[in-house]
This record gives sequence, structure tokens and C-alpha cells, in this order.
Amino acid sequence: MLQKITENKGLFFLIKAFFLYLVWVLAYRLFLHEDSAIDYWLINNLTSIAANTLQFFGYKMMLLPSDVSTMGVVGIDGSHGVLIGYPCNGLELFALFTGFVIAYPGKLSNKLWFIPAGLLSIHLLNILRVIGLALLSYHAPEKLEFNHTYTFTFIVYSYVFFLWIIWALKLSGVQVKSDA
Repeated sequence: MLQKITENKGLFFLIKAFFLYLVWVLAYRLFLHEDSAIDYWLINNLTSIAANTLQFFGYKMMLLPSDVSTMGVVGIDGSHGVLIGYPCNGLELFALFTGFVIAYPGKLSNKLWFIPAGLLSIHLLNILRVIGLALLSYHAPEKLEFNHTYTFTFIVYSYVFFLWIIWALKLSGVQVKSDA
């Protein structure tokens, strides 16, 4: 039975990807925990770069009282701003992307540069997402929830899928069979 599973490359990939995702979830929940140092670093990085970018383009950022933790808050003065928590910091997307690339066959040398490049590009997209949400909070707050829940989620997950397709079709070196 194990031989049949390994011969079916699609099924074998899905099993490996599921196993890697399961390992990630268990490691995160048992060892890293939500609100870990990695989460805080990602959130601080996202908020800092997003706020600095908005300031560069002339937006005045809201000031919070000094006794309030500003971690995860990006807001243009005059808006409610947006709060970035651990579910939105991109860490799970990093794990999903990395797991797919690891699970799919391909040269290790290509994986060693493609995974970090993909992670960086996902993080940059997430920064753009935070900037977009802050702009929506300021200019069109009534559209914030819909775009946060649907539009930006669709864009980010589509991008991760696009990266995986690039890996599978262009960089892995695996020849895809054509029935034509």
C-alpha cells in the first residue's frame, strides 16, 4: 500500500503537505504559542514599515497614549486605525508556503533560495495589505471589514498559490505530463 501511495505523486504530495502542516500547527501550539517572540517581531515589523510608508506619503499617523501598547496598531490620524494581531501577521502563510515547496519535489539548491525569496515577497505583500487597510480605515471605513475579510484574504492566498505554481511549473525541475 505504501508503494502505491508513493507512486501516485499527487496523493504523495498532498500527504506530505498535510503532514508538514500538521507538524507546523503542533509545533506552533505546543512550543511557540500564539503571541510568541516571532509573532511580536512580525507585527512590529509590519506596523513600523506600514506607518513609516504612510508618513512618507504625507499621512499623519495617530498618536496613542504612552500607557497604551501600540504593538499592532497602524492608523492615520482621524481614523480608527487597524489592529494587527497574530492571526494576520503572515506567519501561517509562511508555514503554508514553505510546506508546499518542501513537500513538492525539486532541487534543494532551488528550494534554498526560493523559500526565503517567497517569504520576503509574502511579507512585503502583507505590508501592502496593512497599508491598504489603514487607508481604507481613513478614507472609507465602511468598506474596511469587507475588504479585510474577503478582498485582501483572496489576494494574499492567491499570491501564495501563484508562488507555488511558479515553483511547481518553472523552478522545481519536475516535468509535468501533458495528455495532449
